Amino acid sequence: MKKKVLVTGANGYIGRHVVSALLDAGHEVIAADFLFDGVDKRATFVDTPIFSGDENIYEKLGKPDVCIHMAWRNGFVHNEESHLMDLPNHFTFIKNMIAGGLPQLSVMGTMHEIGYWEGAITEDTPANPTSLYGISKNALRQMTYLLASGTDTKVMWLRAYYILGDDKKSNSLFAKIVGWEEEGKETFPFNSGKNMYDFITVDELAAQIATASTQEEITGVINCCTGKPVPLADKVEEFIKDHGFKIRPEYGAFPDRPYDSPGVWGDAEKINKIMNKR
Repeated sequence: MKKKVLVTGANGYIGRHVVSALLDAGHEVIAADFLFDGVDKRATFVDTPIFSGDENIYEKLGKPDVCIHMAWRNGFVHNEESHLMDLPNHFTFIKNMIAGGLPQLSVMGTMHEIGYWEGAITEDTPANPTSLYGISKNALRQMTYLLASGTDTKVMWLRAYYILGDDKKSNSLFAKIVGWEEEGKETFPFNSGKNMYDFITVDELAAQIATASTQEEITGVINCCTGKPVPLADKVEEFIKDHGFKIRPEYGAFPDRPYDSPGVWGDAEKINKIMNKR
């Protein structure tokens, strides 16, 4: 069923891919951001400030059927104070969207809400975040459910894991490998690479976000992930090979950090059900 979907942070690293995924699926997209240089031209662009505190923000943003709230500053800098300072703005925006009559809300979450964990993260895994980014996202999740309780707004909290692809726009190890290769470096210092994580390409993640946000049957915390843990070394070797790079990791140059989990991944049961219903 075709829906009118508002995407905040539409020109962000993940947002621009979500906009295209929604459009490809036949939905109407309202893209909200400051700039739109990387956003699919098929979308309707709005630069209405979403954090103005306007009580009629839902109406001013075109009364969408669905809002995918992805706007977030400094997501790659985990101890930036802006994560905490911006929380009241997110709270007010979500409060006013729900009060305006928004039928369905998806908010972007992160595995960093959970903090240290070994094994699969489920929707019931206790959260004990250890960075300002994780603390703030966790607080936003709790606030969002509080604001939506007793209303008709359906809420999806979309928890992302390790993202690959569109590497120039990201700030990951893989983006750094691209830069080092371009600089002509032959090796880069690395740890053992034995720790296992849940990796997903940004396009696959965008498809999951678009599909999860426009269905109505499965709500709550949804892990947007593969559910398959892969050793970091395997993913790095695959990345280098796929790109035809010459650079090599120097294993063991860095010790493994004691606070890095030996293995953490998302429980993919909900997202698999959603994607298989397409």
